[in-house]
Amino acid sequence: MLLGSQLRRLREARGITREAAGYSIRASESKISRMELGRVSFKTRDVEDLLTLYGITDEAERNSLLSLAREANVAGWWHSYSDVLPSWFPTYVGLEGAASLIRAYEVQFVHGLLQTEAYARAVVRRGMQGASQADVEKRVALRLERQKYLVSENAPEFHIVLDEAALRRPYGDREVMRGQLQHLIEVSEHPNVRLQIMPFSFGGHSGESGAFTILSFPESDLSDVVYLEQLTSALYLDKHEDVAQYEKALKELQQDSPGPDESRDLLRGLLQLS
Repeated sequence: MLLGSQLRRLREARGITREAAGYSIRASESKISRMELGRVSFKTRDVEDLLTLYGITDEAERNSLLSLAREANVAGWWHSYSDVLPSWFPTYVGLEGAASLIRAYEVQFVHGLLQTEAYARAVVRRGMQGASQADVEKRVALRLERQKYLVSENAPEFHIVLDEAALRRPYGDREVMRGQLQHLIEVSEHPNVRLQIMPFSFGGHSGESGAFTILSFPESDLSDVVYLEQLTSALYLDKHEDVAQYEKALKELQQDSPGPDESRDLLRGLLQLS
C-alpha cells in the first residue's frame, strides 16, 4: 500500500492514465489499479519501467522506491528506514496525500501541516544543524507544499490534538511564535480542521507514548496506518490490534481535551501572554 500510494502520486503528477501505465509494463489498467491499492505483489522490473515512464531519473529516489518494492513483498507492515530524506519521509508524504482522514497528536512542536513558514524554518534549522541554507529552504518549501492539501478540492478531514507544551516551547523569536499562534486560531476555523489543545492543567493523559499520526484512506478495504517518527527512521503499523490501541489513545485525548471552541480560547489566551 505504501509503494502503491507513491506510484499513484507519481502517475497523477505526470497526468498519465492507468491504461497508459499498464501498457508500459504489458499489463491491464486493472492491474495498475490493484498495484496502486497495494493488492498485488510488485515485480522489480515493472516498478523500474513505471518509474522511467513517470520521469523519475534520480538514482537515490529510484533506489529508495525499488527497495520499498522489495520490502512490499514481505508479509507485515513494519517499515523502518535508516536514511531519513530519501526513504521514509517521501513515503509518508505519499500516504498523507492519499488520506481522506488524518488524526494526530503532537507534543514537541506544532504539526507540520499547521506550521507557518517562519516557524517551520525555525524547526528545520533546529533539526538540521550544520545544513546549508539551501537545504533548509528546500525542506521548508516541501513542508509548505504539503499544506496545500489541507485547502485543496479533495482536502482531508484533519483532527489534531496539540499538547500545550508544543505551544509554549519557543521556535524562533517572539514574533514567530505570535504568528504561529495566530495562524492556529485562523486555521482552526476551517470546516475540515478539528483542533484541540491538551492543557497542562489536565495532568497525565493517554498520549504518554509521544506523538503519532493515524492515516485513513477513501478506499474502505484499505487498513488505517499508524505513523511513528523516530530520530533516524519511521515505523508504519497497519495490524488491526496496533491501530486499535492508537485509536483508543487518540479518542481519549479528544475526550479529555477542551473542544475546538474552548481550545481556540486557550490559543487566544496564549497569544495575549506572548
